Amino acid sequence: MGLKIGGRIEKVNGRELTYSEFAERYMSQNQPVVLTGLMDDWRACKDWVSPNGKPNLHFFSTHFGKSEVQVADCGTREFTDQKRIEMTVSEFVDHWLRDCAGGGGSLLYLKDWHFVKEYPEYIAYRTPMDFSDDWLNFYLDKFRMHNDPDTYSERNEISCSDYRFVYMGSKGTWTPLHADVFRSYSWSANVCGKKQWYFLPPSQHHLVFDRNMKSSVYDIFADVSQSKFPGFEKAIWWECTQEENEVIFVPSGWYHQVHNLEDTISINHNWFNGYNLSWVWDLLLKDYNEASEYIEDLKGCNDFEELCQRNLAANTGMNFYDFFIFIVRFAFGNVVLLHTFAKVKNETNRKPSKALQHICFNLESIRSTAVKMKPINTGDRQGVLLDLRKNLEDHSFIELCAAVGKTYELIYDTDEMTPTLLQCTDLMCTSFVRSQVQSSEDLVAFIDDALTKLGGAFSR
Repeated sequence: MGLKIGGRIEKVNGRELTYSEFAERYMSQNQPVVLTGLMDDWRACKDWVSPNGKPNLHFFSTHFGKSEVQVADCGTREFTDQKRIEMTVSEFVDHWLRDCAGGGGSLLYLKDWHFVKEYPEYIAYRTPMDFSDDWLNFYLDKFRMHNDPDTYSERNEISCSDYRFVYMGSKGTWTPLHADVFRSYSWSANVCGKKQWYFLPPSQHHLVFDRNMKSSVYDIFADVSQSKFPGFEKAIWWECTQEENEVIFVPSGWYHQVHNLEDTISINHNWFNGYNLSWVWDLLLKDYNEASEYIEDLKGCNDFEELCQRNLAANTGMNFYDFFIFIVRFAFGNVVLLHTFAKVKNETNRKPSKALQHICFNLESIRSTAVKMKPINTGDRQGVLLDLRKNLEDHSFIELCAAVGKTYELIYDTDEMTPTLLQCTDLMCTSFVRSQVQSSEDLVAFIDDALTKLGGAFSR
């Protein structure tokens, strides 16, 4: 029995869509969309594509051939994913060319290449404005997500340097059914080639799991066991063919399987922000409960909680402690921006702007997530204490604030923040808000305090 297709992803000219329209229609509603017209000036679309429209493999081998990358063997399953192999880009290209020449062997798919981090001087593309409010990559450009010395290594997923990737695969390569890391949003731009996407809305994700909600379907086109996955045949899928120079937005929690219909190169980012922050916490809580259940026989041990958090970080990519520090830093950063707006208003008497509304929305989103975290007491149980004034002495934190502020200036075409942001350390001389946060309860109080004392300045 074939898949039941009940929906198709709409295609929209991205140049005719404002950021606010994109946020309202797609991020806020958690709906997928394909955007056109956003890649016309990308260097990647020239350098990486041959005159015949195929991937310029010689260019990659010549310019980036020594890079070590992870390659998926599309014909071999390993646990819930495809088997991964490490090789250089040159070795991967050689295998691809041999395969094209009829050499046989497994179809290999280069995935998760941290190209931007490895080649920062080579500007292959610029992130489209609709996807630029990217808290995850802003943060990882300045801080590590996870700092446990016992689990840290330069190459592991926990200490992932960023979530900006290049993918390269020949016709027939594919990615098994999955939902994205952290339940983040993702966007995927086809530099060349064509992909076929199959989506399942979050409301139906239980249909691709077994009765215990522990394991999910690996390949929707395989002979799926009806006894193991009794709901699978009821699933109603959304389908989409993504052409060259089109960008697809994948919302949070949508399971998807993707097939390359032609030789394809794509650029992919995972990211989250105020619109889907709660999805990240919901996943962490679910995975934490599973991690603690798995080692339940050790519950009497003094280090049981520490073991749960270490397993959570290893399996999910962050733990409660990491997430708490992340959202507190972003709360601090947005309050710094809010203070900057208040300073600009006092000096110029400007009216509140959409950028200000965006910052207040961010703080409300962080507050809502912190309220959900209260029963867990995440920060307090980890013994973490974050101080706004100490963060303001950290150059990395100031750069994080500047990156977020600059992005909002570009999104809303304003210049309200940058000149004043460099003076934001004057917050250290004020007592306008409480400075220290140790628990989710503290974080809620900090945000309430900031919105009352600073947000009130815009109602006068």
